[in-house]
Amino acid sequence: LRFINELITSGKKVKILCVGNKGYEFLRRFHADKIVKNLSNSQQKTVEYANADEIREIVTTMFEAGEIDVASMFYNRFISPINLVVTRKQLLPLELEVAESGDIHAADAPYDFEPDQAQILNHLLPKNMAIQIYSSLLENQASEMGARMTAMDNATRNAGDMINKLTIQYNRTRQAAITTELIEIIAGAEAL
Repeated sequence: LRFINELITSGKKVKILCVGNKGYEFLRRFHADKIVKNLSNSQQKTVEYANADEIREIVTTMFEAGEIDVASMFYNRFISPINLVVTRKQLLPLELEVAESGDIHAADAPYDFEPDQAQILNHLLPKNMAIQIYSSLLENQASEMGARMTAMDNATRNAGDMINKLTIQYNRTRQAAITTELIEIIAGAEAL
């Protein structure tokens, strides 16, 4: 949300593609006019590669049509069941890692490509982007499952603590009732 607000205040036009109901419901409250599409399938419990490929297709189409000039993805990166990090990954334009020499083509060795390099890149780059999206979706799902597991563990622990407290309270109440009955019996026996 902070990143979106920074972009808006700097004069950038923002378009949001939501994946899942939680993010959509949250962002709808603040930036409903900027949401282009919501991709969610509440019946589907697992993330499929087809979901990532669909997202890639939508983002690539928007980028090629000139509707967007940068596409970034935000997701929860799984660290541990109790620790996750909100992460931003730029999808388009593709960010190339520069070698230490400062040249992108540091290892210019003579290679023959079949088919040519352009055809190979046209085939591999969309798959690379879909795999990055798929990886991010899996990380996000792992984070969600970890958070659920932690919440269920806490709920189980709290229920156990409550049972222990109620058991002690029940035993004290029962013991007080028995003591009261014994005192009444003893007092009645002494009166005779």
